[in-house]
Amino acid sequence: MKLPNKFFAASLFQTSITFIATVICVGSVVSLQQAQLTAMEQKNTGDYTKQEQSKKIYLDTLKQTPTFGFSNLVGSLIFLDFIQYFGDAAARDQTGYTLNTDYFAAVVKHNPRFVEAYLYLAPATSLFAGKPETTVSLSKKGLKSLSPNIDKSYLIWTLKGVDELLFLGDTKAAQNSYETAAQWAKVQNDETSQTIGNRAKETAVFLATNPDSKNARASSWIMIYSNARDEQTRQTALSNIEQLGGEVIVTPNQVTVRMPENS
Repeated sequence: MKLPNKFFAASLFQTSITFIATVICVGSVVSLQQAQLTAMEQKNTGDYTKQEQSKKIYLDTLKQTPTFGFSNLVGSLIFLDFIQYFGDAAARDQTGYTLNTDYFAAVVKHNPRFVEAYLYLAPATSLFAGKPETTVSLSKKGLKSLSPNIDKSYLIWTLKGVDELLFLGDTKAAQNSYETAAQWAKVQNDETSQTIGNRAKETAVFLATNPDSKNARASSWIMIYSNARDEQTRQTALSNIEQLGGEVIVTPNQVTVRMPENS
């Protein structure tokens, strides 16, 4: 049955109004919180502890803000604010990275399919906030909304395996994560996915045959190095690889690690 044009126009108008109203609502809350945040920062120049508190209020407010079906938009806004927070070196030198877990939890809640965000938030939470157990917990939660068909979703499994192996010492869980990463990577038909999938499979084999293998640990660090979105994380990974006796080899197509024999 063909709907009358005026019915279609009315429906389209109503949908547009709903969308615009939602954007205005969400934008107003964000703008209000950001204005309050800016005012506090200007009033307390150099007082990074109070800035941290205001950020916490901002995040807690967004957790309670109705999204009217535009949760992904809110998640993206939170992630953009995290990038500013994480990159404020002067403030982080004073207060540390205590809100990394709050940002991670908020993004997973509102936009769990935002794969690119995990690539920043997971290492930031594990390496800088020192909360690998939180990273694993939030990754598990996010993976419930992901599938192998989503571009680069297999990377979440590799990052989870990294935390389980390097920081939590849970070899069995890490092995399972790497095996799953390899299976998911097969679904993505591109060279990068196949390379990372093969590396994940090799790491799972290392863990099955020798849980304390330096090769497995170096392979995990090279995954952090390859996926790092900031230089500090990259240097941390490089340093740990060198401590294991490995050498990072960078080519135009891939990044690999060369380990001594009997590692």
